[in-house]
Amino acid sequence: MFGLRSDGKKLKKLSAIMRCAPHIAKERNDSQNLHKCGIDCEPMDNFIKEKSDIENVTYTYMDIVFSALVKTFALRPWCNRFVMNGRVYKHNTIEGTYVLKKNLADDGQETTVKLSFSGKENISEVRNIIDSSIDENRKPKKENLSDKFVKKFKNAPNFVMKCAFGCAKILDKHGLLPKGLISASPFHSSFLLTNLKSIKTEFIYHHLYNFGTCGLFVTMGKENMQAVVDKTNKIVAKKIMDLGIVMDDRFVDGFYWSKSLKLFKNFLENPHSLEHGLAQIVQDIN
Repeated sequence: MFGLRSDGKKLKKLSAIMRCAPHIAKERNDSQNLHKCGIDCEPMDNFIKEKSDIENVTYTYMDIVFSALVKTFALRPWCNRFVMNGRVYKHNTIEGTYVLKKNLADDGQETTVKLSFSGKENISEVRNIIDSSIDENRKPKKENLSDKFVKKFKNAPNFVMKCAFGCAKILDKHGLLPKGLISASPFHSSFLLTNLKSIKTEFIYHHLYNFGTCGLFVTMGKENMQAVVDKTNKIVAKKIMDLGIVMDDRFVDGFYWSKSLKLFKNFLENPHSLEHGLAQIVQDIN
């Protein structure tokens, strides 16, 4: 309450436009910008093959994308902000959420997994964290905090669900939502990532949620051959993976988002740059 939250710290040194923006666009879906980012797959494919042949270690596109997001947030800390009740906050940690389908069937159970990072991790450490979480959450009877929370409402009457989630939004708005619920919520995170490539589906622009604190949603689509102009100005066919990126523009202006997304893309097209962790992350303003 009064600007205090357990999952973030209120920022006071903001420009006039950043201070006013949350009052002009009150909801996250009022302020979401959409960006399509085409990634040349050749560097990622070469990196994955090299690691498999030389080190006998398996990497995936998702490992690379997740690691690139973590490192981008560590170097561009304004991306790790959120708006709540007209105020701008910075997250206490870098938290990434991804969607996991336990088995590829129409009635297969789906869950969300939230992971916490310091921002200093290299791609090997990020991969180990992701792999461990996948192995753990794919167990048939495994239920994480998010699963346990929503399961309580599985058979609840509609009016009970409306009341419960309405109260949760009010408590969250005023910084009174319990830490346990924030930990269980996939919507209280730095970014959300969904891998539609894994189910051979084109990318989409996934909306941001008005509940929670997440201000960036990245969707990986399946790769396909596209005509691209190379460095010699020749049109060539390249394997491209399109990303659908949706971002909240109330706490970061277009210039900062643009530079951050260029850095993110550079990491994806130069995966070896993710092998070295950071000795120190860049701190947001106090």
